[in-house]
Amino acid sequence: MRIIPVLDLKGGEVVRAQQGKRDRYRPIVTPLSQTSDVVAVTEGLRRLYPFPTFYIADLDAIEGGTPNSGALARLKAMAEPPELWVDAGVTDEKTLSAALAKPWLCPVVGSESQQDDALLRRFCDHPELILSLDFFDDGFRGPASFLDEPALWPQTVIVMTLAKVGSASGPDFTRLEAIKAKAGSRSVIAAGGVRNEADIRTLSSLGIAAALVATSLHDGTLTPGQLATLGT
Repeated sequence: MRIIPVLDLKGGEVVRAQQGKRDRYRPIVTPLSQTSDVVAVTEGLRRLYPFPTFYIADLDAIEGGTPNSGALARLKAMAEPPELWVDAGVTDEKTLSAALAKPWLCPVVGSESQQDDALLRRFCDHPELILSLDFFDDGFRGPASFLDEPALWPQTVIVMTLAKVGSASGPDFTRLEAIKAKAGSRSVIAAGGVRNEADIRTLSSLGIAAALVATSLHDGTLTPGQLATLGT
């Protein structure tokens, strides 16, 4: 079971996400780093465990602003650069093609950013593409076909329950189990609400391939010993 740390970027800094209410996000305060600088936070997380992959939510880009390209470049320039899964609100073929050409980056197509399924239909067979099915308080956000047609799904599918992010209320096990049942051989990734080792083990028992995690790493609920045992 892989654990993939999350870095939410806004204004060039790492911020702490709270239930998808992005206007409330503030620079992260964590015992793992003295600042909210993206490299410092990444190094702090890697002192817990040598994570090879990080998930990036570029909140500025998702909201139609200037992408945090400088922060990504600094992560790529690290001595041991991580693989990056990046949701930057991509909506056009040219931008997605350019992202897929970068060997260190796996672009995430977020359902909330899509007006139709044209982009997903064009690229769903690409092995490096990741789909994020985005669920907010008011339900699924994105074209209905994203849920209704699993044949459109690439090999990696994130189930992003924004209402659970930063809530310490536990993953949405029911939704994850339902998506997994439709996913066939695809890897299903849980995002939102992971509290502790018990949650990770429950997700694993459901056949979930990985979990995107932030809060339980920063607050110490998941310890280095547990991370090593879980085999991330």
